[in-house]
Amino acid sequence: MEGLESTRVGDIVAADFRTAAVFDRFGIDFCCGGRQSIADACRRAAADPGEVMDALAALTRDGTVADVSTWPLDQLVDYIVTTHHAYVRRALPAVAVHIAKLREVHGRRHPELARIGDTWCELFVEMSQHLLKEEQVLFPYIRVLVARQQQSCGALSSPFGTVENPIRMMEREHREAADALRTIRALTHGYAAPADGCMTYRVCMEELAAFEYDLHRHVHLENNVLFPRAIALEQRSWSRDADRATPDRG
Repeated sequence: MEGLESTRVGDIVAADFRTAAVFDRFGIDFCCGGRQSIADACRRAAADPGEVMDALAALTRDGTVADVSTWPLDQLVDYIVTTHHAYVRRALPAVAVHIAKLREVHGRRHPELARIGDTWCELFVEMSQHLLKEEQVLFPYIRVLVARQQQSCGALSSPFGTVENPIRMMEREHREAADALRTIRALTHGYAAPADGCMTYRVCMEELAAFEYDLHRHVHLENNVLFPRAIALEQRSWSRDADRATPDRG
């Protein structure tokens, strides 16, 4: 693991998805903060770098798993939509129902439930719109880039100038979603049901924790794997177009 301290956290998770659990354990942000080095990430999380490196090394000794950074981009898009987008669409309304019930039953004793509910409602609306933007605008364009790589025909045209423009918007919305979950985590003291909480309370806290867990992996796949490769693929496509448009002076 020599020299790994300078490696970006997101690159490590892209190469071996099991490392996400290690970073979670030490409170290291590998999704929105995936571009930071392990050394910087440990400092920000007040984690012992030696312990983090030992935990990563233990995974390596157990063998590696599929490297998602090598997947074709259209396959990665399909995986994100069918796995993470589908999960978000199921979880958002289910959790909203449970939070509303908790506010009704426990709201007087736990006034923080009002802010939790308001934060979740905002997240519900924003995430629903976010998924549509990706599925109807960004992801179809990425599929076009993949198709052009396989069989180039005509000049590449884009409705938004460069893929970096919608990607910047998606990354900003990822940060906002992560911030909302951090707020809820703080208000619930780490998704812990209070002593007087009912079964619905405990279930809801588990659902919130699971949603944050999935969000971290979802955002990681997009920010640290899909988006950088889509940018590089678009640049290669434009370069090929420029080469074909240049007259042969030989």
